[in-house]
Amino acid sequence: MKQEHIGKVGHCSYLPDRLDGLAFLFFVELFLDNQGGNEGKVWKVLEVNYLYHLVVQERVLIVKKIGMIGGFGPESTLDYYRLIIDKYHQHQGEGSLPEIIIYSMDMYILLSLVEQKRWDDVTEFLLKGVNTLHKAGADFGIISANTPHIVYDRLKSSSPIPLISIVEETSKKAKEIGLDRVGLLGTSFTMQSDFFQKVFANNNISIIVPREQEQEFIQFKLMTEIELGQFNQETRDALLAIVKRMVDEDSIQGVILGCTELPLIL
Repeated sequence: MKQEHIGKVGHCSYLPDRLDGLAFLFFVELFLDNQGGNEGKVWKVLEVNYLYHLVVQERVLIVKKIGMIGGFGPESTLDYYRLIIDKYHQHQGEGSLPEIIIYSMDMYILLSLVEQKRWDDVTEFLLKGVNTLHKAGADFGIISANTPHIVYDRLKSSSPIPLISIVEETSKKAKEIGLDRVGLLGTSFTMQSDFFQKVFANNNISIIVPREQEQEFIQFKLMTEIELGQFNQETRDALLAIVKRMVDEDSIQGVILGCTELPLIL
């Protein structure tokens, strides 16, 4: 299969040999390009750009204060902030800036609670962050990570402000662009849980995860390199090889980068 070149969301430049998108969570965009030819299967890349969909397309960014729980991890939080600003400027011009409230929480506390499957404590931990955003004046909230969405329904029911779900918005867009079989890469917690599957099943879309050994590799690289801001070419090549295998053997039509650090390396 020929590797397609895919452009990066939020930038005017065309970046070859990159698989950008998924899980950067804003609005799902589709990037297709196989250099003008029709040979092989074209990769369909979902950009989980749910924030873009809500705050730019619906034009509520002008009057709404965005509340973002960040820190899961710090690198992706920085990239989120930059991309929100870039998208805003593309649509509103350079004469103003969006109001964004970011509460950076301790990723290691979250991971410890998730590892122990202390779901009530995970919910309470995240609710503390949402309440902080609310008190700071946020009109709605987002969580800049996929794994915390394991308890999204619980959190939403207790939240003092509206929340936007990464998973729900991704599913809506996948249905809109006609995908019915997509791959999911992320932390081991995300790949081994069923919160993506449950939501996507409502739209008759199947979620395919990597093999067990591949999941272990992805989790190890996330925790020991990528979450720490280390982006190695060897790791990138190995991740792309997993995606290619899933395209060839599992017949996935698209792939969700279900960890907010993955778009930083892919």
